[in-house]
Amino acid sequence: MVRAFAFPGLIALLCGVAFGQTTDNPPRFEVADVHVSPHSRNPSMNVAFIRGGRYEIKSATMLDLVQTAYGVDAANVFGGPSWLETDRFDVIARGPANVTPDSIKPMLQALLADRFKLVVHNDTKPMSAYALTTGKHPLLKQAASDAASGGSGCQNVPADAPANGFAWTCHNMTMAAFASSLPGLARPYIGGNIVADQTQLKGAWDFTLKFSRPVALSTGVEGAISLADAVDKQLGLKIERGKVPVPVIVVDSVNQKPSGNPDDVASKLPPLPTEFEVADIKPSLPETKESVQMQPGGRIKATGMSLKFLVKFAWNLDDDDMLSCPKWMADERFDIVAKATYGDQTDDDTLELMLRALLVDRFKLKTHFEDQPVTVFALLAVKPKMKAADPANRSTCKNAGASGGANSALFRNYACQNATMALLTERLNVIAPGYINHPVVDLTGLDGAYDFTFSYSGVAAFQANVASGSNDPNGAVSLFEALEKELGLKLEVQKHPMPVLVVDHIEQKPTDN
Repeated sequence: MVRAFAFPGLIALLCGVAFGQTTDNPPRFEVADVHVSPHSRNPSMNVAFIRGGRYEIKSATMLDLVQTAYGVDAANVFGGPSWLETDRFDVIARGPANVTPDSIKPMLQALLADRFKLVVHNDTKPMSAYALTTGKHPLLKQAASDAASGGSGCQNVPADAPANGFAWTCHNMTMAAFASSLPGLARPYIGGNIVADQTQLKGAWDFTLKFSRPVALSTGVEGAISLADAVDKQLGLKIERGKVPVPVIVVDSVNQKPSGNPDDVASKLPPLPTEFEVADIKPSLPETKESVQMQPGGRIKATGMSLKFLVKFAWNLDDDDMLSCPKWMADERFDIVAKATYGDQTDDDTLELMLRALLVDRFKLKTHFEDQPVTVFALLAVKPKMKAADPANRSTCKNAGASGGANSALFRNYACQNATMALLTERLNVIAPGYINHPVVDLTGLDGAYDFTFSYSGVAAFQANVASGSNDPNGAVSLFEALEKELGLKLEVQKHPMPVLVVDHIEQKPTDN
């Protein structure tokens, strides 16, 4: 049962955050290029502060942009049009040379108001949350010093953890700080929900919290313990789900299409290099382990990497079938040490472009794209069971965390609202490691958008269920079963035409350093 909680401490804390702070003359970027992001099969926001005052935020939804500009969690952003979480944009801007994440916020707020006509206001909404309360006998040790003096936090000690779990040793922690940390410490249980401190315990505390991942419970690992049981038995506290009114930021209106860029925007932005300043390439020794390190000063060190991996990385290909190349490229391995010219931060897009240039120059690489039949997971409509969506609602598809129900094996619970099959396909490409090892392609033929939920088990829990046979099933449900039984959809391995990068020519040995 969902309970309603009163969290005065949380309200006071969050009310101190000014979501919509503005001034008559807010600081602004000197110039900005704003455009729709190129299509990507696995999109995710990427932010980079680059020497020379260049600031980049790529593949960001409007929700990402609002979240970044106002310094709030995505769960605290309400309202807005249906595309707020789906359409993606690139912002490349020039600001002060010493720009920081905090100083960029008012400039990004001004940009969103100017280029997208974004209008927001502050409000309070009841939100799903977890309450951290005191049990009969709190089992906490008072910290020797006040947490306000610094030196507080939680550290995972794997050697002390239960099987397939965590051991968090927390020092000098207030209950408010611990509650705010729990979504990160126990994400498989908490999901994206808020944890609110209702303990009324003052001061700072030292304690250790040991709990198992949900998969350990569902697979019957000896000694496995849930988060709720660990909080109860080890800390003498309780954690339970309820509703809490919290301050939020509400999107009143925003344009889907940004206003146009200045004609000379490219010339006014600090340029990015297209090549490494210097690069050393040599064949790997036989015992060299695969490793990629991003080091200070724009230095990149890769060891034991096959040419096939390097080409896939340079063109952002995450499936072997998307690259057609000579078989020997998987065996020839190299060490690369390279240095960029523009400081400590190297954004992925620029790194990929520089690596492409390096491979073309040193290995005489020549390529082209062409459509070829490759192995995919085709998403098919069998007997759809989904409810037609209200087109006014925001399109979203996200993990709600562990359900807390009787079946602990179903700890991946996805709730999708106003979601097209294209959006579901995009999410399936990233949410199911172990199940999905080929691109997912929408072949349902279903138009429109739908509301639906589906729950499934991690692949380890499902495999343990299969191994147990029928004598002691753990209740695990595979992703494939969940889609078919709950939604009337099916994932089927097929061949389907996809753009494939074809290597026309490449030398087995690089040119000299």
